[in-house]
This record gives sequence, C-alpha cells and structure tokens, in this order.
Amino acid sequence: MSIHKLPSISSLLPSKTALPQTPDSRKKRTYRHSLTLFSLCVLLLFTCILSLVIGAKSISPSIVFESLRGTVTSTASQIILEARVPRTLVGLLVGAALAVAGALIQSLTRNPLADPGILGVNAGSSFFVLIGVAIFGNHLMSEHLWFAFLGALTTSLFVYFIGTYKEARVNPLKITLAGVALGALLAGVSSSVTLLNPQAFDEMRFWDAGSLDIRNLSLTFAAIAPITFALIVALLIAPGLDNLALGEDVAQGLGTNVKQTQALALLVIAILCGSATALAGPIGFVGLMIPHVARKLASSSQRWLTLYAMVLGPLLLISADIIGRVIAVNEVRVSIVTAFVGAPVLIYLARKLNSFGKL
Repeated sequence: MSIHKLPSISSLLPSKTALPQTPDSRKKRTYRHSLTLFSLCVLLLFTCILSLVIGAKSISPSIVFESLRGTVTSTASQIILEARVPRTLVGLLVGAALAVAGALIQSLTRNPLADPGILGVNAGSSFFVLIGVAIFGNHLMSEHLWFAFLGALTTSLFVYFIGTYKEARVNPLKITLAGVALGALLAGVSSSVTLLNPQAFDEMRFWDAGSLDIRNLSLTFAAIAPITFALIVALLIAPGLDNLALGEDVAQGLGTNVKQTQALALLVIAILCGSATALAGPIGFVGLMIPHVARKLASSSQRWLTLYAMVLGPLLLISADIIGRVIAVNEVRVSIVTAFVGAPVLIYLARKLNSFGKL
C-alpha cells in the first residue's frame, strides 16, 4: 500500500505574493518608486552636465552655464551650443526610445532576450532608410523618419509572425533566431546596396555607424513629437500589458482588449525604434540591458518599468557616449561602447535562461 505524503501546513497558507495589498502597502511602494525615480533623474541631470563639460576639449561648468544662458560668446560657447547640446538631447531621446521599446518587446513576446537590435527591428529601420536614400533620393530628416517607421513596423510584424507560427504562444528561441537571421540578411543586402550606389554610401556611412554626434538641433526637434507621443501611449497601455503577462485568456477575463493592446504595442515599438534609428543610426543592446535593470526596480508593474526605462536608457547611452569621447583621441562611437557592454550581458542571460530550461 502506497503512503501519500500529506502537504505541510505552510504549503496550504497563501503566499506573500498572493496576499491582497493594503492601501498602506501601495502607498509605501509608490513612495519608494517615486524616491528611486527622483534619485535616478538627479543622476541623469548630473550625467547631462558631464556630457556638456567633457569632450576632446574640456570646458568648465561655469562657461557651460553662461553659454546656455546666452551671456557669453566664444569658441567654447559655440562648441557647447552647436555640438554638445544637440548630442546630449539626442542621447536623452534615443536612450529613452530604445529602452522603452526593448521593455515593450520583452513584455509583448515574453522573451527576456528580445531587443530592437537582436530582433532585427533596427536593421529593418536602417534598410528602409537606405532604400529611401538609394531609390527615392531622400535626404531630409522627416523623410528618414517615415521610412524608418515603416521598416521597424514591417520587421516587427514579420518576426512576431515567425515567432508565433504553429505555436500556441510566442516561442522565445524561435523569435530570437528569426530576428537575428532577418537582421543579418538585411545588413548584408544593405552593404550590397551601398557598395553599388556611391551616393547612398556617402550618405549612410557616418549615420550607419551609430553615433549621437548629430550637430543639428532641427533634426533633433523633428523626432521629439513622435517619441513623446509613443512614450505616453506606452504608459497608457501598461495595465493591459500587466494583464497580458497572466495569459491572453486571463487578460480578456479582466477586460483587456488583447488585440488592441498588442497592436498599440507594435505601433509604439515601430515609432520608437524608427525615430531612434533615423536620428542616431542603429545602436544595439540598450533595449536588452535596461529592461532587466528596470524590472529589478519595478517588480511586476509595467508602468513603473516604463518610467524607469525612460530614465535608465538615457543614463546608459549618455554615459557610454562620454566614455567613447575620453578613451581615445579619435572618439569611439557610442554603438561600439554599448556593444562591448551588451554582448557579455546577452551571453550571461542566454546561459542563465538555458540553465533554467527556458530556452
């Protein structure tokens, strides 16, 4: 006769995570998140000041503040206003866009390895911008933006379709492999087009390296509206994504319009990735690393995750740009610095997930 082991008393008690949250606990959690977010914003402000001060020629903070106030005109002031201010603004916009896009992609696909670069979204944006330059003769920032949006949206839909083909839900390994393969294919085709088209090569060679050195405020201002709109929508759909994390059936039972939430998330991803790529070129790994750090701080809340990503993304990107300026006489592109940091993170995450049998 077999003897069945009786469950322990502790296993019958509700876990801490299952206990309903009281108003006091929610208030404490909100206060903690707000304080952490404020501290990160102060750190980001300090990093922005460093970005204006540090470079090939270091400039004192007093001259920086006087230049921003318009009370001094000198060579140093010209460097600050025409080079470093646009560069810092681009870092703020692109960092927030890539980090939030990465957080959305990981939440939507339930794949912790998802990233705009790894899933080929950045490559799709770059490819469509190249097609616009080589075939349609696009040269304006607004034209680059529209083609980058289309490329990001097309690539996102294709990779998402491959990842869900003949599957009950998204397969993390399949969607990652599809993104890497598509990104490599588009990168190869892009290289062929630039080699056969000297005009496109001249137009794309600097932009395609991934840099914050735009030196043009008008180009930066053109991307502010779409990125701001997409970030607001990302915050609005956060509760729906929280419900989707429980499963589509549960989300529908909780009143979430699953298809609408997924469609809006894809649209936001396309706008953010398209804007970031059109503005600074393809920059990888920001959307991979930042969501994991933000998730540690935000726990299970998609809205707090998005807010943290908005601050941590620019913090990482501007810091990487500063490092690239000081480690070599001829500055190292920010995309190279983020790749050096992000590649080991990707390997670590892949090994960690594989050890838990999730891949």
